[in-house]
Amino acid sequence: MRLLILLATTTMLAACGGAGPQTAGSSAPPTGSGGTGSGGTGSGTGGGTAHTFVDPQNPKTYKAVGSTHSYRYQTEALGEIQLDVGGNAVLDANGNTVRNIQTTRQDGQLYQGDGTTVRNSSLTIAYNPRDAIFDVSFNNALAGTSTVSRFQDPLHRTDFGGAIEPQLGTPNLGSAPWNMLGINYLQSGSRSNVFNPEALDGEFVLGLKDPAQGGSYEVTTFFYQTPGTDTQYVTFAGYLRNKASVSAVTVELPGGTTTEYISQNSQLERGAFAFGEITPSDQVPTTGTGSFNGSMLATMVFNDQPDTTGNTDTYFQWIAGRASTNVNFGANTFSLSLDGTVGAPMFDGTSRQHSVLENAQFRANGAGDINLVTAGGFFGQFNEAWFVNPGGARLDMVIAGSSIDGAFYGPNGVELGGGYRIVGGTPDERIDILGTFVGKRP
Repeated sequence: MRLLILLATTTMLAACGGAGPQTAGSSAPPTGSGGTGSGGTGSGTGGGTAHTFVDPQNPKTYKAVGSTHSYRYQTEALGEIQLDVGGNAVLDANGNTVRNIQTTRQDGQLYQGDGTTVRNSSLTIAYNPRDAIFDVSFNNALAGTSTVSRFQDPLHRTDFGGAIEPQLGTPNLGSAPWNMLGINYLQSGSRSNVFNPEALDGEFVLGLKDPAQGGSYEVTTFFYQTPGTDTQYVTFAGYLRNKASVSAVTVELPGGTTTEYISQNSQLERGAFAFGEITPSDQVPTTGTGSFNGSMLATMVFNDQPDTTGNTDTYFQWIAGRASTNVNFGANTFSLSLDGTVGAPMFDGTSRQHSVLENAQFRANGAGDINLVTAGGFFGQFNEAWFVNPGGARLDMVIAGSSIDGAFYGPNGVELGGGYRIVGGTPDERIDILGTFVGKRP
């Protein structure tokens, strides 16, 4: 499967349905010849020898470097139907059945994550400027992810503000505290016989319009920074998939009475990665040094409570900010520093207990080596990572495992990008940070 990214011009991708301008490229005049081949500094099909990332002219395929993870579990989030004095079901303003809310926990948990390397990534990005269609695939058995979506309807383009917005759990990267420019959102999916109860608005909890039948929800959101906004030859992207099946369960109580619950089986996926025009190995500098600065994006689970409070509920959170990479081409070494801000968790009607608060600061430092022959770029590990919550409380991570995998992009390695993972090592905790970073020389 290929991940197809629309890198169309501003004119081609004028927003509709209330969404803002949507483009993954600029409207610069064509440069270079068509045909198939290496695409100059890029790889895959299309492009001639000219720079085609900001102003694409022909079909092209890119391999993305980054990380994905998934979380599957079951909840019983809604309780009995509310009845009026006549014994009839109470309806809300939208005609949906009102139920008593019952707090529960996440059961049957299965968490999986994986960070890809430059050469083993199953994440690919292809663009065809003729049809302006996205086909995305984030199929990675090691991460438990299986997203496959096609964004072909102009209405699949969306943004924040108005009656239609990206689904719950999508980071609004253009808003404070991140204030990132040029972020585009695409979304597709479906739902059947489900609604979000007013009592739990803003949480991933679904009720049944008709309790006699089951319901389903499956929506994928893909987002990326427009090439040319900050970097010219590489950019970053992320995605999320929220999927759930919902059914009514009747339980017989002592005395012959019964009560009804709504059982929800959720499958959540998240990912972050970089893609672009990889520098041919013979164009990467072999002498000198370089400082690369750019954006970082990460998706995280952080639950340090199972062994202290007994709470096993785990929530996804986004992190975004800046990355600084210092490279010594002569010594074939690099160092990476990450500086980000944590977003709010996506809750689901369970405990809401979490340790890393919204607007907490994230820091991490790592280093490694450049090896174009073996790794196709550079690789390394982190030596420290921590959070500082609002108010000043610091949470230091015990790192059990980590990885940094990246490549150089553009002519003569003027930019770089990659993915990373930091796995928590304290027993009886579920802590995992998976992300991406990009950067350019001044």
